[in-house]
Amino acid sequence: MPLRQVMGTAVGAALLLLAAPSSAHAVADSLELSERAGPFETVTVDPTGRLAADGTVTLSGTYRCTGGTGPVFVSSSLGQGEGRSRKGVGGTSAVCDGAEHRWTNTDRTEPGRFKPGAARVEATVMELRSGGLPLPYFHARQQQDITLVG
Repeated sequence: MPLRQVMGTAVGAALLLLAAPSSAHAVADSLELSERAGPFETVTVDPTGRLAADGTVTLSGTYRCTGGTGPVFVSSSLGQGEGRSRKGVGGTSAVCDGAEHRWTNTDRTEPGRFKPGAARVEATVMELRSGGLPLPYFHARQQQDITLVG
């Protein structure tokens, strides 16, 4: 890894650590705002996800958001079984124009990590708002039980 990348990563990590207390409050405020967002800020998860033999997972649904001023993304994570950790599954750029849009996230996981059957997905519409340091603003969040099919 070139020295410039190492230094950039180190400086970025230091800035995040210094900003952590104020960032935590901004995230909490953002979560409260998304709780009050109303019917114009939504994300849904389709009841069925796809699981390929090589471990590739595909999740999908819809989203609607308004007022995005920075980059906006639909992220998703998948969990299966009791006590198992969640795995992030891709991310999709989003457009906050008030219209309903489809999202699809695909990511390859370790073969055998997930099995066909019941699973739990969390999808989030998140914007990076700039105020010096980019801070997350959550437009919508949804947890959904789904069925993974092969």
